[in-house]
Amino acid sequence: MLRAPPETPRPPARRPPPPRCSPASGAPPPPPSSAGHIRRLVLTPEGREKLDARPDRNFYAFPRLVKHVDDGFLAALTDLYRERLRPGSDVLDFMSSWVSHLPPEMPFRRVVGHGLNAQELAKNPRLDYFFVKDLNKEQQLELESSSFDAVLCTVSVQYLQSPEKVFAEIFRVLKPGGVCIVSFSNRMFYEKAIGAWREGTAYSRVQLVTQYFQCVEGFTQPEVVRKLPSDAAGGKAASPLDAVMRLFGMAGSSDPFYAVISYRNFKHM
Repeated sequence: MLRAPPETPRPPARRPPPPRCSPASGAPPPPPSSAGHIRRLVLTPEGREKLDARPDRNFYAFPRLVKHVDDGFLAALTDLYRERLRPGSDVLDFMSSWVSHLPPEMPFRRVVGHGLNAQELAKNPRLDYFFVKDLNKEQQLELESSSFDAVLCTVSVQYLQSPEKVFAEIFRVLKPGGVCIVSFSNRMFYEKAIGAWREGTAYSRVQLVTQYFQCVEGFTQPEVVRKLPSDAAGGKAASPLDAVMRLFGMAGSSDPFYAVISYRNFKHM
């Protein structure tokens, strides 16, 4: 991978909607299965648009065997996995690539990978098997319900155009008590990121992912983990030049680390 630069509606119920979530006029009815019910739509039509409207499968047709973010971000991510994942778990590495950043010493029952490039996924040594699927074309996963202890999504959530449906599927495939960890930084393939992400700030992007969880019934209140460049620099803030250099994939201070974490129904203690 290239290093990415950083229907007449019924009268509304009297119960007020959750903050920042728009009414789900196009949301599907509660599903008969254990999939999470989408209560509200988060994104506007404009917020789902990409500058490059070509199929994502075309964009990702060639393998990019490099990392999206720097070593500081990846170390923080592996430490978080070490803290939140349990040995012997069933793990779904969502929107994955040639590396999963899982703790090398931690054994898992199985690790299933998903992505858009089979060559990249085939090179990932932590995957027991994988499948290729464009989630912006079809969101339903050919996976059993309640079959994973953890779903991980690393630096890819910014490309989802139907995140509400995708997060409902994540809820479905998670076991009760299973965890979903969504991590991201300020890097992106700008032309492939959705408008709500491109035009947002670090704060608004955290809130956006938080809402993705909140708009699916059954997820616990999301937790947010932040590790910013100033934290790694002893409190010294990154310069504007560092921010510009990171945006274009050049050297600079560490990439900021953000993770939003939620569980299906409850959190294991």
